[in-house]
Amino acid sequence: MKIFITGGAGYIGTHTCVELLDNGYEIVVYDNFSNSSVEALRRVETITHKSFTYISGDIRDETLLSNSMVGCDAVIHFAGLKAVGESVAKPLEYYDNNVNGTLCLLRAMQKNTIKTIVFSSSATVYGDPEFLPLTEDHPLRTTNPYGQTKLVVEEILRDLYASDPQWKIMILRYFNPVGAHESGLIGEDPQGIPNNLMPFIAQVAIGRRDYLNVFGDDYSTHDGTGVRDYIHVVDLAHGHLKALQALSVPQCTAINLGTGTGYSVLEVVKAFEVASGNNIAYQISPRREGDIAACYAHPQKAKELLHWSAMKSLETMCRDTWNFQTKNPKGYG
Repeated sequence: MKIFITGGAGYIGTHTCVELLDNGYEIVVYDNFSNSSVEALRRVETITHKSFTYISGDIRDETLLSNSMVGCDAVIHFAGLKAVGESVAKPLEYYDNNVNGTLCLLRAMQKNTIKTIVFSSSATVYGDPEFLPLTEDHPLRTTNPYGQTKLVVEEILRDLYASDPQWKIMILRYFNPVGAHESGLIGEDPQGIPNNLMPFIAQVAIGRRDYLNVFGDDYSTHDGTGVRDYIHVVDLAHGHLKALQALSVPQCTAINLGTGTGYSVLEVVKAFEVASGNNIAYQISPRREGDIAACYAHPQKAKELLHWSAMKSLETMCRDTWNFQTKNPKGYG
C-alpha cells in the first residue's frame, strides 16, 4: 500500500514516515519545506534503511499534487500553517494555505480516484472547554484563526462524506505533541522562536535562550499555570498507522489522540530539569490572550475504535527531547 503524505518532512510527519516504513508501507512525501528540512527526510531513510520519493511542492498547486499522487492508495494530510499567534496576525495566509490548500488536495484525490484520507486536526476545535476531559462530542468552536481553519476543513470533510459515502475519512484531533525519536536523529526543530513549550524549554536548557516565559500563574489549576495533555510524537505517529488500518470501511470519524492526563507548565519544567540535569530559568509573565486554563483528552474512543493508547510517560518525552537537542544543538542546521 502506498501512502501520499503532505507535510511529511515536518515534525509529526517525519515520525509518521518512520512508523509507516517500519510497517511495510510505501510512501511519497510532498512538502514545500517552508517550516521543515530535507535533512529530516534523509534521517528518516537512515533510521529505517529504506528510501522513498519526496517532492518539493506547494499544497495549493493542484496540478503538481494530482501528478505526484498517481499510484497512491491513501493520503495523510499534515501540510498546514500551525502557529496560533501568527494566525491572528495573518488570517488570510492561514485560510489560503490550510483551507484552500485542502480543497486543492481533495480535488487532486478525486482526479486520482483516491478516497481514503487521515486528516491532521487539533484539539483547538474545542475552544475553551465546557467540561474536562474532552470527548469527541464536546461542542466545536474555536478562539483563533488557526483553530478555525482546522474546524472548517473538518466540516468540508463531513460534507464530502455526506455527498459520497464511499469516502474513508479519519479526523485526528491532536493534543500537544512533544518528544523525539529515540535515536535522536529526528525531532522538533522550530524555525525562529519556538511557539510550543517543550522546544523552548530545551533551548533554555542547552543555553540557546536565557529563560522561559511562563504566561500566567493565576489560573484555576493546582499550581496556577496552564495544564495541557502532552503526547509523545512517536505515540502520535503510531496513532496514524492505526487510523489507516481502521479505514477498511467507508466512514467519517473524528478521534482524539491524547494521553488523558494533564500536566502544568511548572510540572513540565521540573520533569525536564530531571531529564537534562540542568536548571531551567523561568519568569512569570502575564497571561496571553486566548490561552485557557486546562485542556486534556478523554482517549477512550481511540482505544475502542483504533485499539490505540498512548504509552510513553512525561519523563520519556523530556528525555527524548533532550537527547535530540543535545545531538542537534542548532537543529538540523
